[in-house]
Amino acid sequence: MTALPPQPDAQPDALPESGPAVMSAAEALPERGPVRQRSPLPDVLRGLALLGILIVNVQDFAGFRVWTQGGLDRTVQVLTDIFANGRSISLFAMLFGWGAAGLLARQGVGTFLLRHAVLLAVGSLHFVFVWHGDIIANYALLGVFLLLTIRMTAPTLVALAGVMGTWWLAEGVWAGVQASQSGTRFGRFAGLPQLPSGLPYSSVVNERASDFSSNLIDGSIYNGPWLLALFCLGAAAYRTGLLTRPHEHGPLLRRLTGWGWGLGLPLGILLAWLNTRGDYASGLLAIPVRMGGGLALALGYVGVLGTLAAQDRLGRWKAFAASGRMAMSNYIAQSLIMTTVFYPYAGAQYGQWGAAAAVALALVVGLAQLPISAWVLRRWGMGPLERLVRALVYGRRSGSGKA
Repeated sequence: MTALPPQPDAQPDALPESGPAVMSAAEALPERGPVRQRSPLPDVLRGLALLGILIVNVQDFAGFRVWTQGGLDRTVQVLTDIFANGRSISLFAMLFGWGAAGLLARQGVGTFLLRHAVLLAVGSLHFVFVWHGDIIANYALLGVFLLLTIRMTAPTLVALAGVMGTWWLAEGVWAGVQASQSGTRFGRFAGLPQLPSGLPYSSVVNERASDFSSNLIDGSIYNGPWLLALFCLGAAAYRTGLLTRPHEHGPLLRRLTGWGWGLGLPLGILLAWLNTRGDYASGLLAIPVRMGGGLALALGYVGVLGTLAAQDRLGRWKAFAASGRMAMSNYIAQSLIMTTVFYPYAGAQYGQWGAAAAVALALVVGLAQLPISAWVLRRWGMGPLERLVRALVYGRRSGSGKA
């Protein structure tokens, strides 16, 4: 597949928020409206993360329990745990922080808050009417915290991320250790929605609507320190130009590659082992292992692809850039497709598929989004939801956006 070349007048209305382009000193002055040119690396990383998120989320869509998988299903689940589970969402969250920091620097507080309000509305509608696993609303709400970091340097942001992330991981490990030592015989909590056969769409919507506010608040409180740590790492990457000028950061990218893969792979193997066990303590321990190893390997992915970008050798990886530029539209399209296949008010396949078949479907859908996204960008310049967000945030003055 060929890559879509950078388009003039292209708006970075993607989820996570796209960040700044490579700018000269004169162009660095704040201006209202969308970014006009793009560096390919952030879009490639975002598109790759989007595919990985679908591969992981398909467990929730399809309704299979990871610790019950056997044979080929278990092999697929192990590979998912090692290379995608926790890795893709960590990369996505860091890119959100990177883009939010860029938006704040370029457009100011007013546009930043307006965009986050729009994202909160989009995420809320996604949660209630499409799928309970929405991340857009949580990101929009927690992302406002970055207003407090606007004057922080990259080292300060990394230090702050280290404190929040270490505290959150330590809490998770301690909870798992306590559960293992207590001798509890509770079974593992699946975390999957209750979707009995024949459940109508109206009932699903009503239940999600009643759960929305508590889900948003509780999720933001529980996951807040970890997500904020990832946002801060992304903001630090913005401050240093790591993603827009990777050729200036060769030593750092090599360290990210070595340490990221060196830590991420063993923790991924540990996660895969924990996910073969059905006890409560293993389920608790899997959470910090998943996210700690996920962050490590996500940084390893940044190191590898950043090095390739610095050498102008992204090659076929550039095919992910088109999907990354339409991340919000593609993310919600994934929810629509998967709930149509699996949920009882449509395809009614929930609980009928194992990991192998479900991940195969995820790969088909996710990879199909690459050429479709490229075609949409050639034809209209942006995705439908990106166009909507752009209109609500920037108004008609930002132009049509077609390349």
